[in-house]
Amino acid sequence: MISRQPLSVRTTEEVLGLISALAVAIFAVIIIALLYFGRDIFVPVALAILLSFVLAPLVAQLQRLRAPRGLAVVSVVVLAFVVIFALGSLLATQLAQLASELPNYQSTMSNKIQSFRDTKAGRGTLERASDMLKDLGKELDKPKEPEAPRPPSGLRGTPSTPVAPIPVEVRQPDPGALDSLRTLISPLIHPLATTGIIIIFVIFILLQREDLRNRLIRLAGSSDLQRTTAALDDAAYRLSRLFLTQLALNGGFGVVIGVGLWLIGIPSAILWGILAAALRFVPYIGAVIAAAFPLALAAAVDPGWTMLIWTLALFVVVEPLLGHVIEPMVYGRSTGLSPVAVVVSAAFWTALWGPIGLVLATPLTVCLVVIGRHVERLEFLDVMFGDRPALSPPEIFYQRMLANDPTEAAEKAEEFLKERSLIAYCDEVAVKGLQLAQADAERGALAYDRLATIRDAVTELTVDLSDQNDAPAAGETTTDPEAASAIDGSASNGHADTLPVLSKDSLAEGWRSEQPLLCMAGRTPIDEAAAVLLAQLFSAHGLGAKVSGAEALSTANVIKLEPAGLAIACLVYLGHSGVAHMRYGVRRLKRRLPRAKVMLVCCAADLDQDAAKALQEATKADLVTVSMGEAVKVCIDAARAKTSPPVPSVKLDPTTNVA
Repeated sequence: MISRQPLSVRTTEEVLGLISALAVAIFAVIIIALLYFGRDIFVPVALAILLSFVLAPLVAQLQRLRAPRGLAVVSVVVLAFVVIFALGSLLATQLAQLASELPNYQSTMSNKIQSFRDTKAGRGTLERASDMLKDLGKELDKPKEPEAPRPPSGLRGTPSTPVAPIPVEVRQPDPGALDSLRTLISPLIHPLATTGIIIIFVIFILLQREDLRNRLIRLAGSSDLQRTTAALDDAAYRLSRLFLTQLALNGGFGVVIGVGLWLIGIPSAILWGILAAALRFVPYIGAVIAAAFPLALAAAVDPGWTMLIWTLALFVVVEPLLGHVIEPMVYGRSTGLSPVAVVVSAAFWTALWGPIGLVLATPLTVCLVVIGRHVERLEFLDVMFGDRPALSPPEIFYQRMLANDPTEAAEKAEEFLKERSLIAYCDEVAVKGLQLAQADAERGALAYDRLATIRDAVTELTVDLSDQNDAPAAGETTTDPEAASAIDGSASNGHADTLPVLSKDSLAEGWRSEQPLLCMAGRTPIDEAAAVLLAQLFSAHGLGAKVSGAEALSTANVIKLEPAGLAIACLVYLGHSGVAHMRYGVRRLKRRLPRAKVMLVCCAADLDQDAAKALQEATKADLVTVSMGEAVKVCIDAARAKTSPPVPSVKLDPTTNVA
């Protein structure tokens, strides 16, 4: 019997869980508030940490050349900031030059706007909207008429004369040298202070890198050096690789855009190239923003539309080529973040730290994902933002069957079947998912109607997959991450030889009826769902099979079974705990079907070949198999005529018994 906890104990646990969740929420709010109100400190520190990851390989390279640590650090930092300041001064020069040339493009823009207004499609709407806005502006700008002054009380009869306003002119004294200097320096104080903090932190981090690593290990717990070291190595590798490749690719993007715009004839091409390289660090929308400015300038410079079309074509060709061809080859599959995580992190860090947060969003979120993969209490970060599937393929199968959504399960199955066989899908995904349902049913978490829902959903799934061959599709690979994870975690080879499809002429005597096989559920609707899958596999290999529920094993119903034409009766179980029930079921089938063999198909996770032999002795079954792939192979070997031509034998993995 399952022991039940007292109500008071369960209530106390629920209260403690609620308090713990509330404490975590309060702690998260405090952390977010600190990040927001302390952004003047945290932003420079974050930038310094990220720069240290970029500059650390250069420092290590100088140290390999026998340069002292301090000299290598200072040299690399000075060189890096000289490059940054040079780019900044170049940007300022280009902006000043562009600002001085903008009035020259006013007439071109006016002519284009006028030509656009003169088009037949835009004449009426634009003119009416323009006239309405002008009238509203005149009404808003019209000064209020002053009221006439009232005459004194004693002179009511005399006519009043308007009093003319006295003009007043306010003149500021000439600013002194100190005020002029303050006006000039005050806008530069904050950027210079931030830059100074960044430089100091970068030098400190690079000089004390090993000491900081040891302190982090101490904070994380020196008792588990393996996990802490793995987390630090993973974070350092991911971030260094991410920053260096992003810097190289985005720099190359900026160079290509700058050269292309220069060839097209766009003014200040260097400015737009540098801006394109910087904005491309912003995920998804950075390249679009970078393209907006040159497009607007092209429309202003060229009296026609040729320059605008060429500029648009440049961005339309270069950005997809870099984003969808070059980056996947350089980065691999991904940087470890899901697309949703990139968008959410961009919104979150932008709300906290502004434009700098938008640039830092991806690397900061990578750090959080790495921490979540190595710290158990923060595992939710990896689940929320990581690119690994949140649910395993068997869990997805089980969840879709619970939700009575076999359509999505069929889509996942079709992705899996691009590289693996139908037998592999049933044994590695479907059966394991049904085993999860069986475990929930045994602990009382699933009512009978939910079990029936799962059975019906599996039946509908087999109908959707009825046209699938057992062999994997030739030359196709899956792009679904869940299916890819199941294929990568599989022990067997997807290119192994598949089991043959038998024709009527190749069947032995006693197997030529329409349905020579019977797939019968052992005890529950989950067993019946497994029996439906097994019958689908038999049909895919040319062997007809009928399915019976667990109620057919009862004394009143077993006599209704028709023995004619049956060669093997398969009794399907998803566990091997009810040995007595299996024994009685095998006995009843043998009595009713004396000419047919009884095969016990026991798909249990912990059942090996030795345990299968012991189970066969205990139940007196003619055959015992531990997987659907093995059951199909046994029936094909038995059904094949002795004079039939030889068929390539199947390769079964010795550990999983899967084709």
